[in-house]
Amino acid sequence: PQVPTIDLKDIDSEVEEVRERCREALKKAAVDWGVMHLVNHGIAEDVRERVKVAGEGFFEQPVEEKEKYANDPDNGNLQGYGSKLANNACGQLEWEDYFFHLAYPEDKCDMSIWPKTPTDYIPATVEYAKQLRALTTKTLSILSLGLGLEENRLEKEVGGKEELLLQMKINYYPKCPQPELALGVEAHTDLSAVSFILPSMVPGLQLFYEGKWITAKCVPNSIIMLIGDTVEILSNGKYKSILHRGLVNKEKVRISWAVFCEPPKEKIILKPLPETVSEAEPPLFPPRTFAQHIQHKLFRKSQELGSK
Repeated sequence: PQVPTIDLKDIDSEVEEVRERCREALKKAAVDWGVMHLVNHGIAEDVRERVKVAGEGFFEQPVEEKEKYANDPDNGNLQGYGSKLANNACGQLEWEDYFFHLAYPEDKCDMSIWPKTPTDYIPATVEYAKQLRALTTKTLSILSLGLGLEENRLEKEVGGKEELLLQMKINYYPKCPQPELALGVEAHTDLSAVSFILPSMVPGLQLFYEGKWITAKCVPNSIIMLIGDTVEILSNGKYKSILHRGLVNKEKVRISWAVFCEPPKEKIILKPLPETVSEAEPPLFPPRTFAQHIQHKLFRKSQELGSK
């Protein structure tokens, strides 16, 4: 099995049949897989290229330069540069550097903590986030229609134009001499509504599909879209939040640019939408705020660690 590739060029076609075929394909991928390669997604090639060049440039700097942007998770400051070289729950080494920050809406971003060098980092990221925000609206509207809802319903349920946040995380996986002993990122599902990954051409994203780990192939000019827990909850499990992980590579550095589209932490109660629930399909998830969902997941993870 291969992760489906969805061509969005016909998504707004004048011809109903053509448009519906495209929308149906995206919905099917969200139901069956919870992940897809999107092509003709409307994000300009030069913008994608600039984001990649700027991100690579940041990580190629000496450690002391990167450390100027260090995060401080112990004091609740998650934004900035971080490095992970630690054993995960399965006793495997996790091996990655990363940079994490809010990328949209612009007026909520603290750009003082974004990299100053390369100088194009800020303008490239601002432009990329803007274009990605439009793609978020487009994909959420198709997912809404796929549930028989009004087009703008899912976007409204996750915070709408004002409140939906786009969090950027650049993962940098150094070459790893013994890749079989190390993972870049351990297996997890995303908390987000949807996530978008701009991949480099070094494969490494793996998805847990029908009981097996499957490596996503590199599709030129694509952006990978994953369904996150938030949309899985709202759809009462009709759309899948797929388990995935990142691998490291022996010969090559691997970088990926992930953007998580997240609802506000406290303002919204996430629960299956009434239209997705029936006597035959009772709600699969209890009502929780996004913050409570995060806590619940962390608690479950700590219990699993404790039982090992």
